[in-house]
Amino acid sequence: MADSAMTATFLAVIGGASLLAVTARRLRPSDRLPSLEGWALADRSLGPVWTWLLLGGTIFTAYTFTAVPGLAYGNGAAAFFAVPYTVIVCPIAFVLLSRLGEVARRHGYITAADFVRGRYGSPPLALVVALTGILATMPYLALQLLGIRAVLTAGGVYPRGATGDLVMVALFAGLAVATYRHGLRAPTVISALKAVAVFVSLTAVTWLTLERLGGPGAVFDGAAERLGGPALLLSPEQQPAYATLALGSALALLMYPHVLTAGFAADGPRTLRKVVVALPAWTGLLALFGFLGIAALAAGVRAPEGGAETAVPMLVDRLMPGPLAGLVFGAITVGALVPAAVMSIAAATSFVRNVYVEYVHPTATPKRQVRIAKAVSLTAKVGAVAFVFGLRDQDAVNLQLLGGVWILQIFPAVAVGLFTGRLHPRALLAGWGAGMLAGTFLVVREGFSSLGGGPFQIYAGLVALLLNLTVALAGTAALERLGVPRGADLTDLPSRLTVRRRPETGANNP
Repeated sequence: MADSAMTATFLAVIGGASLLAVTARRLRPSDRLPSLEGWALADRSLGPVWTWLLLGGTIFTAYTFTAVPGLAYGNGAAAFFAVPYTVIVCPIAFVLLSRLGEVARRHGYITAADFVRGRYGSPPLALVVALTGILATMPYLALQLLGIRAVLTAGGVYPRGATGDLVMVALFAGLAVATYRHGLRAPTVISALKAVAVFVSLTAVTWLTLERLGGPGAVFDGAAERLGGPALLLSPEQQPAYATLALGSALALLMYPHVLTAGFAADGPRTLRKVVVALPAWTGLLALFGFLGIAALAAGVRAPEGGAETAVPMLVDRLMPGPLAGLVFGAITVGALVPAAVMSIAAATSFVRNVYVEYVHPTATPKRQVRIAKAVSLTAKVGAVAFVFGLRDQDAVNLQLLGGVWILQIFPAVAVGLFTGRLHPRALLAGWGAGMLAGTFLVVREGFSSLGGGPFQIYAGLVALLLNLTVALAGTAALERLGVPRGADLTDLPSRLTVRRRPETGANNP
């Protein structure tokens, strides 16, 4: 059971998040008429500091901060694929996210599906992009609740039975109210507390852990002894899985609606580029969390079977003083609230823009669009809570694994579409369908593992993406030969890849 100092610190952090959410309206630059852009993207007004806080707080979720050390605790070196994955994503985001954000600002796009609709003039392709994003986001949203419950249960802060469930509902209800009223501004201000709490608490926990376990050498030696030695190093058979999982995850991350929503809220592409350059600071946190999973092994922590994600909270509860443990648990809880809020906003916005307005009510006023989006965001949160209480934890994990494979299949339409409009929308639809079917089959066949079988395991999402691109390219060639027309391109982007040449040097060109 948690001691009073731990509980008090934990409640102080949660109370601070609630107070910050109330101040979200202060981020409003001016009194404007209600609009979906204002509610979902904070009027695209966030500067570098707020964008860095929001984007980092959205990408690095509470579940990430528990799943990575849990994987390190159970599988050793393989868990650290998340570190190169979040490094690889930075140069890709520097190009893709800033360019997509610039196009979205110029044309008033709020979702990735808006861009696809304008780029290809294809409502069906935009619809599947929107629905894929919503489908991949919902289990990810539920996992934030699972992360909170697992961490707090391990730390003794989560009451057992119905009382604990009511606490969870109350916590999410406060977030739902703040998001309903202030939109993206609510998670933006909460992200400031998340960053401070996580950076401070993790630095202190890592330092104390090293001191109490005898330094890095003692930690790795103790962990190697319990894992059997080689598990702390990648075997040759693990290397293809490690590399493809890191690359595929990086490509998939930038397609998630909540990441694009956080990026589109920036006040310009220059801000996005500055933020992306500074994102590796969050990656450093992730590496430290993974190290704590190794430290939990060295300390002899015994996580329950199937509950490796509780290893670090158990380590914190065992080694840390009450106030610091409460700060860690509060930081992880707040760490779940930020991405959960952005995910619900992103799902609601995709539904309103690309389903409701496109197919149900094309003449909906901006005020009505905001009202529908608010209602859908509440429904998404209620659905996540019902999912957590109604299904097994493993069901949410399985669906999230599938979601990562699914969201990768919109990469050709969105990311490739930023640089060339030559791919035919019907071919892209066929490629998307082939990738979705192949990816789902591979994951389910392997017992809901995203790594295929055989001597050299490869990330299933990347295999499905290669098939997707192959079908799209072949389909485009066939449809062009048949003379099948494509929709109008409204984005003013080049229709094909272009390379800018440097001016030749010479007497007239010094």
